[in-house]
Amino acid sequence: MKYRFLIAFLLLLSTASFAQNTDIQLLRFIHSPNIERSDNIMKFISNSNYGVVMGIPVSIGIAGLIRHDDKLINTACQIVVANAINMGATSALKHTINRERPFLTYTDIINKVDEDSPSFPSGHTSSAFATATSLSLNFPQWYVVVPSYLWAGTVGYSRMHLGVHYPGDVLGGIITGAGSAFLTFKLNKWINKSHAKKHEQRERRTDKALKKF
Repeated sequence: MKYRFLIAFLLLLSTASFAQNTDIQLLRFIHSPNIERSDNIMKFISNSNYGVVMGIPVSIGIAGLIRHDDKLINTACQIVVANAINMGATSALKHTINRERPFLTYTDIINKVDEDSPSFPSGHTSSAFATATSLSLNFPQWYVVVPSYLWAGTVGYSRMHLGVHYPGDVLGGIITGAGSAFLTFKLNKWINKSHAKKHEQRERRTDKALKKF
């Protein structure tokens, strides 16, 4: 029994080591420690992420109020809730896993922006994909889906380009963000369906009561 446990432990250790080696190799392919023309563009994309994440639901919500459009208002609320869930999940994962940033572990990786929180998952990426997924689920037209995910993907790439995240961190952010948005979308549909069912039942009871008179 103890030998089986030892073998399983060694396999797990070798898998983790392989994953770490792959992660740093991919990051080295993407990241350059030298100053590049694209650095400022990537910094702008990275720094503007939270402004976009907050600005989109506010803009949609205002448009919904002006047009008296319940769908737009509901979508704005969904994006806010999805990002709140994502923020909690991302923070919990960061402090539970507590992975060091790549520039702290490898001397050839240079951080081009300042970061001091744990590395996994990427918070910028998770919030971008929570927003992109919420938009795409509510407005599944190509002209919404394609730009949304193109923007979110660029945010994720910028974090690797700037040397502050491994590819695995970005992948974790994609899963966390998209998962939070999908969960919120399904929960919203269930709540709406439940309300509609209760409303229908009330109407039936009212009709029966009226028929008695």
